[in-house]
Amino acid sequence: MGFFDRLFGSKEKEQLDKGLEKTKEGFFSKISKAIAGKSTIDDEVLDQLEEALITADVGVDTTLEIIERIQKRVSKDKYVGTAELNDILQAEMQSVLVDDEEDTLKQFQLPEGKKPFVILVVGVNGVGKTTTIGKLATNFKAAGKKVMLGAADTFRAAAVDQLTIWSERAGVPIVKKEMGSDPASVAFDTVNSAIAKDMDIVLIDTAGRLHNKAHLMEELSKIRRVIQKVIPDAPHETLLVLDGTTGQNAIEQAKHFSTATDVSALAITKLDGTAKGGIVLAISNQFKIPVKFIGVGEKAEDLMVFDKKVFVERLFNIHR
Repeated sequence: MGFFDRLFGSKEKEQLDKGLEKTKEGFFSKISKAIAGKSTIDDEVLDQLEEALITADVGVDTTLEIIERIQKRVSKDKYVGTAELNDILQAEMQSVLVDDEEDTLKQFQLPEGKKPFVILVVGVNGVGKTTTIGKLATNFKAAGKKVMLGAADTFRAAAVDQLTIWSERAGVPIVKKEMGSDPASVAFDTVNSAIAKDMDIVLIDTAGRLHNKAHLMEELSKIRRVIQKVIPDAPHETLLVLDGTTGQNAIEQAKHFSTATDVSALAITKLDGTAKGGIVLAISNQFKIPVKFIGVGEKAEDLMVFDKKVFVERLFNIHR
């Protein structure tokens, strides 16, 4: 049994299948229509395939890149039948997803020599950011890690309250201050406390306002600076949380946050609520940032470590 099989057992694959159901239904009805009665991949097949990808919110640029790669393969191989289209399409869809070169956080494990491992979590209000932090805390603790939360979104009382509820549910400590406190001071205290208590991982929530980008950039930069006073190479990960149901709006959010701070990873939530799961490909390819987690349901176990091979295979409903 290889790493892939250990990471995604039958239960996990079933969860992913269920979470991607809406995307699969629309996407594959269009692909089936595109190749019905065809023996070769011609311009008509490619046009309909292009439509299927764009409808799934893969995005125009990423779709055209995939179609162009397929055209080159068809031209190079001289004859490619529609029976091979699924394999070719899978390979090209996987190729536009950015690899996680450091392979960190797999199976909710942490890299050696970075303790505590600090994750700064960013994203606009309403995308499931605080809930994602709670689910991450639950999963890391289940993996045997000592976890601490930092409630640095001090502009919304609801954010602090919600994170507190998750800390109690997960059974992990939280550092928080009264509403309106300096977010950087919360982050500073959180990291210091994590060191003192020998924590393995720190998850820090941040404010999600985008109406003033200069303020957002200034605030996130300040948080990073104060964390680095305690741990020079932290935060080790800046995780941007995006709502998969918002489609192209998620791309705009990714654009703003990647400008405001050094985003190193993505978590895409609520994929079970959309037929446009292709947004995962669009965002990862456009911003060259690896997707590390996806959310396919309400429960903590529905936040899954992302594997591009598994993701694309389950889109094609391939059971192995």
